[in-house]
Formats: sequence, structure tokens, C-alpha cells
Amino acid sequence: MKPLLILLSAFSVSFLMIKIFRGNFNFSLSARAAMSAMLIFTAVGHFIFIKGMSMMLPDFIPFKTEIVYLTGILEILAAIGILVPEIRITTGWLLIIFFILILPSNIYAAINHIDYQKATFNGNGISYLWFRIPLQIFFIVWVYLSAIKF
Repeated sequence: MKPLLILLSAFSVSFLMIKIFRGNFNFSLSARAAMSAMLIFTAVGHFIFIKGMSMMLPDFIPFKTEIVYLTGILEILAAIGILVPEIRITTGWLLIIFFILILPSNIYAAINHIDYQKATFNGNGISYLWFRIPLQIFFIVWVYLSAIKF
């Protein structure tokens, strides 16, 4: 829920700031700036909630902590890349692939009731997927429309 709030808030602020400073609305740039802000926000979680995010990966996956750090770094790189005109389309496609690849860890975490912030097994559970899966699709569509299509 927090990433969605960051995304929508950053979009609103960016949309208005671009209008004020450039004199016109720029949906695509505002949407990319908002996605960038959201990615930075979520990347920070990879460095704060390391143990809990490691729990989101099944036991058979090695180097869990390293994967958490790596995905945090990838989110930061994507946050930058989506704003660079020369690489935004490639970054957009890679970000869509990234969102698809992390969905199984969110499903695993929901099935196992993982609360990644507290590193416990007292999370929301499977009902969380009714929100998370549509949210993931929303993020994918957001990136496609703002970074690739327009």
C-alpha cells in the first residue's frame, strides 16, 4: 500500500510542478518521476528490512541476503534509468521483467504469512494477494505507458 501511495503522491506533485515550471502538463515525465520516487522508496526497504525480505525467498534459493541487496541496487538503477531519455525504454522493459520476476516472492511471502518489516510469520497472509497481484499489474502497465509507449 505504501508504494502505491508514494507513486500517486509523487505523480501529483510532479504533475503540478511541471505545469508550474514548464507551463504545460507532461503525463509521461510525471509518471516516470513518480515511478522513480517509488523505486527509491522500495529500494531503501531492501537495506532496512534485510532479514524480513530474505524470508520472502524460498529456502532452496541460495544467497538470499545478497539477492535482497542486489534487488535494492537494481531498483535504484531503474529509478535513475527510467529518467534518462536514451535508456528509458530499455529500462522500462527491464523493469517490467523485474516486476514479473519478483511476483513469486510476494506470493511466497503471502502464503507463508511473512511480515518483512518485522521479520516474522505474522503477515497478512493469502488475502494480501487480492491487493498485491493487481498492484503488480498496475505497476507494469504504469511503466509500459510512461516509459515505453509514450
